[in-house]
Amino acid sequence: MSTRLLVGGILVLLVVMGVFVWYLTGRESGKVGEVTQTPTIIAGGRQIVLLGSGATFIYPQLDAWAKEFSKRYSNVRIEYNPTGSGTGQRQFIEKVVDFAGSDPPLSKKNWEQARGDPRGVIQLPVVIGAVVMVYNIPGLEGRLKLNGEVIALIYLGEIEYWDDPRIKALNPELKLPHERIIAVHRSDSSGTTHVFTLFLYKASKGKWPKELVEKAIEWPVDKTGRGLGGKGNQGVADIVRRTAYSIGYVEYSYAILAGLPWALVENAAGRFVDATPETLAKAAEAAYPLLPQSLEDDFNEAWEDMVYPPGEDSYPITSFSFLIFYKVYPRDKAEAIRKFIEWINTEGQNYIVQGYIPIPEIVREYNLRAINIISEG
Repeated sequence: MSTRLLVGGILVLLVVMGVFVWYLTGRESGKVGEVTQTPTIIAGGRQIVLLGSGATFIYPQLDAWAKEFSKRYSNVRIEYNPTGSGTGQRQFIEKVVDFAGSDPPLSKKNWEQARGDPRGVIQLPVVIGAVVMVYNIPGLEGRLKLNGEVIALIYLGEIEYWDDPRIKALNPELKLPHERIIAVHRSDSSGTTHVFTLFLYKASKGKWPKELVEKAIEWPVDKTGRGLGGKGNQGVADIVRRTAYSIGYVEYSYAILAGLPWALVENAAGRFVDATPETLAKAAEAAYPLLPQSLEDDFNEAWEDMVYPPGEDSYPITSFSFLIFYKVYPRDKAEAIRKFIEWINTEGQNYIVQGYIPIPEIVREYNLRAINIISEG
């Protein structure tokens, strides 16, 4: 065999081995064929920190986005504190943070105040998520079904036991225990509570009063001694997990992380529906036409219409979560904010956390209008 043939054979062997190793490495990581992107710097490479505060509902998704975005733009760091929607809105109005996360949009009062400020305000519906009814009923076999009226009566303190006839009527196949229901709720100002109480008002056939639709309320069930409060979605999930015969409302992804079962809930079409990516997508499709014309508009009326949406297959306790930005930032932050908004509505859709779904393309295009609104000043 000639030296030339020997060398050629060795080179071919090395190439084949290299491809094989690359394939195995890629297969193990689940990223076969994915091209690793070189980190980019913006604003001349100066270090930029964007501070945010607000909803716990959006936190798991926003945290994942922040980490991936910082890999893409290495001189930008995003720090988000899941304080609850109420605190996030307040800190945004007080200019303590660069942006806020909130399950409901800015209240009418806060929106008018922010709009009148020289920095202005825009709101982007970046995530659609679900509120699910988690429960802890030891020994229960089968999936619990609930409707808005029964859930409202539990939190009003009027339904006391799990084998109440009104619960049994929805679950004739289940053997429900004669045990007192412990109703767990949020103890902090919470957009999740606002979504939940709005659903109760719309779906309970007049049982839940309008004055109990808010981010923080006095829970009637607490007066019976059968109510418990937890801070944040995580706090509610922890109490339900530790407390036998309890029920609580949490954002979908927290239920998954906690390993808790959740109920099928009756939707506006009268069907008992599970929270799944498919039923959330149906709710998102039904909600888009309700969005206002401009990102600078008040979202309150549209947001109320989005909760308990129409549709045979729509999950009923759904909501867009919003990121709230100023229209004017210092130069470096303006560039970073524009890049972040562009990224989460394009590449960022590839990093959706379990429990959320990618927003429809038409909503992403709607959000991308913000790039031409945000300016330097």
